[in-house]
Amino acid sequence: MGLVGTAAVRDGGGAALPHGFWAAVRVWLEKPQVANRRLCGAAIEAEGTVPLGEGGEASALLGVAWGGGSGAGPEGRAASAGAAELSRLWREVCGQLPAGHGHLPSPLTPWGGPGRCSKLRAVLRTLLPRGRPGGPPAPPTKELAVQDVYNGTVTFLPLEENSEGKYQVKKCNIYQIQLTHVKDEEWSVSIIAPFPEDWFSDGIAYPKLAWLGNELLSKLVKWSVEQKPSEFKSTLSLISVAKYSKVYQDLKEKYKEMVKVWPEVTDPEKFVYEDVAIATYLLILWEEERQEKGLTKKQSFVDLGCGNGLLVHILNNEGHSGRGIDVRRRKIWDMYGPETHLEESTIMPGDSHLFPDTDWLIGNHSDELTPWIPVLAARSSYSCCYFVLPCCFFDFHGKYSRKQSKKTQYREYLDFVTQVGFVCGFHVEEDCLRIPSTKRVSLIGKNRTYPPTEHALIDKQITQYINNRQTCAVVTCDRRVGFNHNDRSDGVSKEAGSELSENETETAGTIWMPGFQPREKVEQIRNCASLPRDFVDDVVLNVANLLLNAAPQKSCSNMHGGNTNTWNQGESLSLKEVAERLSKETLKRLKSEYGGLQTLLKNNHQVFEVLNGRVHIRDWRKEKPSRKTKPEVKRRLSAEAFKTRLCWFFIHHPDGCSLPSESCPYAHGTEELRQSQIIKKKKHIQQ
Repeated sequence: MGLVGTAAVRDGGGAALPHGFWAAVRVWLEKPQVANRRLCGAAIEAEGTVPLGEGGEASALLGVAWGGGSGAGPEGRAASAGAAELSRLWREVCGQLPAGHGHLPSPLTPWGGPGRCSKLRAVLRTLLPRGRPGGPPAPPTKELAVQDVYNGTVTFLPLEENSEGKYQVKKCNIYQIQLTHVKDEEWSVSIIAPFPEDWFSDGIAYPKLAWLGNELLSKLVKWSVEQKPSEFKSTLSLISVAKYSKVYQDLKEKYKEMVKVWPEVTDPEKFVYEDVAIATYLLILWEEERQEKGLTKKQSFVDLGCGNGLLVHILNNEGHSGRGIDVRRRKIWDMYGPETHLEESTIMPGDSHLFPDTDWLIGNHSDELTPWIPVLAARSSYSCCYFVLPCCFFDFHGKYSRKQSKKTQYREYLDFVTQVGFVCGFHVEEDCLRIPSTKRVSLIGKNRTYPPTEHALIDKQITQYINNRQTCAVVTCDRRVGFNHNDRSDGVSKEAGSELSENETETAGTIWMPGFQPREKVEQIRNCASLPRDFVDDVVLNVANLLLNAAPQKSCSNMHGGNTNTWNQGESLSLKEVAERLSKETLKRLKSEYGGLQTLLKNNHQVFEVLNGRVHIRDWRKEKPSRKTKPEVKRRLSAEAFKTRLCWFFIHHPDGCSLPSESCPYAHGTEELRQSQIIKKKKHIQQ
């Protein structure tokens, strides 16, 4: 049998199918990595219609992207090249299928509708594998996907290039996805392989048939009926995915040692690989800009609010002159060396903080500076561009206030920052980065909407817009429904801008908004970490006793070593109930900390578990063992922390610890204590 798998689909509203099925197929074509985690993406190299008969030419569709991304040349030339390649490929492929006429092998559904005169849609894609630990990624794989809308099928023809540069169909790995209308609202989605006994799986581009019939099929069914238009652009929509994959793997290998020596308290894996990904994106974006504009010199940059400075370090190392500025110096800055240019300084938006000789301004999670970066770029020079990755929501004057509820707060804020860019005279482009963050939408201002002669007019427009934002913030006068992406200036037209009075357009001295509040030079730690240890220990003991003495008591059997003694797990209490039983002085001291009581209890996770607003004594017997797939760095940190702290239960719980000494990660007595390897490492770094 060639049937790999089939699943029933119910179109409850009667409006999702068949359109939802084709949308799901499009996801699998363009973003296979969302299902197959061993791929990092796919490059759509050509797309067009092809005839059913022998011979014939392929016709290009709109949006052809020959060459795997932007920067591949003028659109017309790319479309022509893509259509020509598809025609050549189609003739070669048809000659290799049964009878040499392009017929599909049984039991695949044959192509074509009544009279077999309809055309098919063909998509040539390259599958891009992820990098492998300790080695380079597997080579890319090409596929020709042929869509027959009339019959509801899409057939995947894997291609292999021979020594003569011609493509051969890897017949053993042909498969077809089918949509069948059963009756009324009932449909089915099936996956069929004509040669299942010969199927070759490399575990990457060619998964096992069982994976296709289970994992992929279930995702296609889900996407077919739940497909909703995304609020955001596709990931890496402005650059070549193939180029990104290669550069990212190279940089990840080059800078992976940073994870091992990271001196900050933040998660090294997240921050190192996130900055590697952002650097990869910028390097490709800038390379393609140089190709578009005929530039030879690498772009210069300033990273405003550079934080740990790793992005600056990578960009400097890769040949781009630039610097990072942040209000606070970080420990890791000393590790980079003199080639990485970092400055400890406060940025106040105004005439004294312009960058006329800089090509790009970067705002990577730049907080209160985010809306100002398009303004700084516009006023620095006509050629200055910007890249921002908004995270926290700030307006020009302080925290951003929502104006509507029809959008998510994140989407509304992105629209606001986009609007600022339009007002500043930029063509603003949006793209999603491939980073481990929920806030991964970037906004890019690379080209202007006005000639250089209109710079003064745009500057007046910017000033009026900022003043209006400040006024509306005070009187909350902005009640519009939302931001239209075609409305570039929030009602501030060029004609209106030319009639502005002079006193409205003047900047307030060298500071454009005197009320602007930069972040503090010394970061206040208000997460209960700065509270005295004795005070914290007293609160932990008091709360634990409240839970242990609450009635009725919960007891859990302890079966370790064949012992059936019970271990008192105590009762659970709500945070409100716990707070009511603590002294006023204790609560007053906790209120000065962000998070207060809840934060203190969560910080002491050895003792407590806070779930859905209720506090429980943690039972370590119920903790799931660490997964073998845990990242290497986290496994190492867990091993280094083993037995470096005393077990609270061994000392304070009336029944002792619920675990035997050999199983407990904490020390049962001072004789078991080990010196923390993390502390040793920090001392070594400081020396």
